[in-house]
Formats: sequence, structure tokens, C-alpha cells
Amino acid sequence: MSPHEPGHGNPPEERGKDRGDGDGGPTGTGAGIPGRTARDQPWAAPAGQPGNPQQPGWPAPAWNGPGTWQQPTQPQQWPQNAPYPSGGTSRPGGTYPGAPYAGQPYNGAPYAGQPYPGSPYNQPPHYAGPFGAGPYGQARYVAPPKPGIIPLRPLMFGEILDGSFQSLRRNAKAMLGAGLLAQSLSAILAAVLTGVLATSSGTIESWAKTASRTDVASLGIGLMVTFAVLSILSVFMSVVLQGAMVVPVARSVLNRPTGFRRMLSLVRPRIGALAGLAAVLVAAALAAMALFFALIVLLFSNVRGAAALLVIPLMFGFAAVFLWVAIKLMVAPAAVVIEELGALAGLRRSWELTRTNWWRILGITLVVGILVAVITQVVLIPASLLPTVLSGVVSPHGGSGQDATLTVAVSIITAVVGALVGAVGYAFQTSVMALLYMDLRMRKDGLDIALLRDMETGADPDGIPGRKAVAANPYPGYGTAPGAWSDGR
Repeated sequence: MSPHEPGHGNPPEERGKDRGDGDGGPTGTGAGIPGRTARDQPWAAPAGQPGNPQQPGWPAPAWNGPGTWQQPTQPQQWPQNAPYPSGGTSRPGGTYPGAPYAGQPYNGAPYAGQPYPGSPYNQPPHYAGPFGAGPYGQARYVAPPKPGIIPLRPLMFGEILDGSFQSLRRNAKAMLGAGLLAQSLSAILAAVLTGVLATSSGTIESWAKTASRTDVASLGIGLMVTFAVLSILSVFMSVVLQGAMVVPVARSVLNRPTGFRRMLSLVRPRIGALAGLAAVLVAAALAAMALFFALIVLLFSNVRGAAALLVIPLMFGFAAVFLWVAIKLMVAPAAVVIEELGALAGLRRSWELTRTNWWRILGITLVVGILVAVITQVVLIPASLLPTVLSGVVSPHGGSGQDATLTVAVSIITAVVGALVGAVGYAFQTSVMALLYMDLRMRKDGLDIALLRDMETGADPDGIPGRKAVAANPYPGYGTAPGAWSDGR
């Protein structure tokens, strides 16, 4: 309002005269009181329009004439349980327009625990899921299928141990039978060697008194040759039986039980390749041992006094290289059997699969080896104390002729117990090796996808799972195979 308009600067009692609807309208006579301007007339609805209906709970508007100015008073509280009209200028309790009632949230959003208002088209209300999760009704994480002893995805350490125990339990005849074959040969040869030495010389005391230096040297050479022969036979049988024991483990992945005869029938076509692989490994081990002893002789013949200081680092170096190569070639028997490869191709395949996973395989192998060694010693300690106990019971005074017989009997019992315990440990370690091979192929080749396809279609139920799967990357130079995990890890 400008200073020239009427009402500007009027005292408070005159300002109330200027208030009303139609302020600033033209003067004249209308339907109101004659002689007054339009601004002084009482309010009335425009002609041709219905009046504003009276709101429930509100008095009808009436004009009582201009009043005098008074001190504003506190707003009157709204009567309890009285309806409040929409679109008013005040709220109960003197709140401003748009403010929520007491206990009512802002913007119509519900408090915690209250549902949202129903959605349109008679759809059910939408509820939020728990914190960090999607709304109800959305797809959730589904664990990979586990038809057999392991889930069809890259494995963790605990899953490898659990799968190995389950493989022994489900295929006890095949696994323990092959383990007994691997351990029985060395155990029988050791028992026979001990018995021959004990019976031919009478007693150890009498033989030591009558033996000359030549006899002692001959005995030492004979023991070394026997140990070398036993080692070669052990390695040979170990490689062949490891390849055979991969079959029941691989079939257990898809929950296909395997007996001893079924295992032999499935591995029979691959025995020649396994024998060639064993021959290559034995020849390589003998060549490495010959090279090591040749270096030691060369050092002692040329360096002399300082040779002893160089032997120890040389031994550690050879041990480190041997361990590295052994881990790199550990899954070669499994590759020869499952992928139907030759001896050299199986070695190359094992070298490729263990790439970028050497430390992981080493850690798992060491932990499993320590576990098996501890359990074996716990079982064999009572068997090792058996000779002392029996000697004190049978011949407490000693020097009797029953010493040789007692030694042979105790040796046989110890060998049998050791063979049984060794068979279980050997079968468990071989099962771990087979599951490591399956895990590496899942990471490198996407073997889990091929196994899922075989499980759904039921293809080749009498064969070896993974034999017809893609064995290598069909796109060399363009990353991993389709379905494989990135970087093979």
C-alpha cells in the first residue's frame, strides 16, 4: 500500500475499518445498506454463485461492524473429538498449516513397523526387506549345486578336506583296497628283509661279535640297494595307484559310487600311460640323485677343506628344486587318467594347471601331510612299543633262542598295522590330490559348467566325469576358456 492510499498512517482503531472483503472496490449502492460503499457492506456471495457451504463445527460468518483494536490473546484450543475442517488457516494446538498432528509422521511416511499405504489397482502393499537386503520377492543368492562330495564351484580348503573324507566313506572298498596294494609291497619286503637278517645271523648280539668289517660293509651296501629298490617300486606303484584312485573320487563328485572292480575296469586302458609316467618320474629322480652325488664328489676332490661348507647349501638348493618340481607335477596322474593324455602330455598339463596356484597347492599339501603324519604316529606308537613289552614277557632274562622268532613275529605285526594305517593315509592324500585337480580345472577350464551339463543330461553314467569336457583353452591368446574363472584363481 502506497502512502497516498487511504488508510495509510491511520491509528489502530481505524485500521479495522479498512479490513474486509472487496477492499479497494468501487463505491456505490448495492445490495447492502444504502449510503455505504462496497467496502463497508457485509460480505455476500456473488450473484449467480452458490454460497460457501458452512463447514461442520464452524459458526456462520457474520459481520458485526467495525470494532476496536485489542491486544491479541492466546489461540483457543480446539475442542476434543471435534472434526477439523480441511483448508483452514490454523491447526489444533495453534500449529501452523501443513504441520502434522501429534504422533503423525511428516509427509505421510510411516514410522518403523508401520506398513506403507496400499498401492493402486488393488495390489498388495510393498514392504522393505531387512537392512542390507532387497525387497521381498526379489531373487536371492542360491548356493551352487552339490550333487556329490563337493559343490560345483572352485573349492576352499575345508571343502577339500571334507570331500576327501566323504570320498573315503563312499568308496571304501576301492580307495582302501588300492591303498593297501600301495603299502603292502613295501611292508612285506621290509618284513621279509628284517626276518632274513634276524634268522640268518641267529641273534643281533652274536652276529655283531662274529661279523668282520667286510661283513658290515656288505650289509650296508645291501641295505642301501634294498632301500633304493623299495623306493623305486614305491614311486612306481604310487603313480599307478594314484591314477587309479582318481576314478572313484571323480565319480563321487556327481554322486556315482565306484567299487574296486569298476575302478580297475575304468583305469585299465590308462595303465600303460601311467606306467610310462612312472618310468619318466623315476628316471628323472635317479638322474637328479646322480647329479647331486657327482657334485658332492667333485667338491670334495677339488675344494677339500671348504667342501663341507658348500655341501649344506647345495643340499638345501636341491631340496627346494625337488619340492618345486614335485608340486608342479603333482596332478599329472589325474590328468593322464581323466583327460586321456600320454606321459609327457600329462606332465605338461600338470605344469599348466598349477601355474599361479603353486603356493596354494604347497600349503594344502603340507597341512594334509602333517595331519596324516600326526595321526599315523599316534596309531603306530603303541605298535612300536610292542617289541619291548613282549620281550619282557616272553624272555625276561634274555639270551634265549626265542629272540629271533619274537623279532620276526613283532616285525610282521608292526608291518601289518603300519600297512593298514598307511593305506588310510595314502588314500586320503590321493583323494586330496584328485580334488585339487578338479578344483584347478574348475578355475582354469570351467569344468563345473561341464559337470552341471552332465548332471542335468545324465550323460555317460558309467564313465569318468570330466573326460569329455574341454581340456584346454579353445581360444589360445584370448584369455580363459568360456565359463572359466578369471585368472584361474
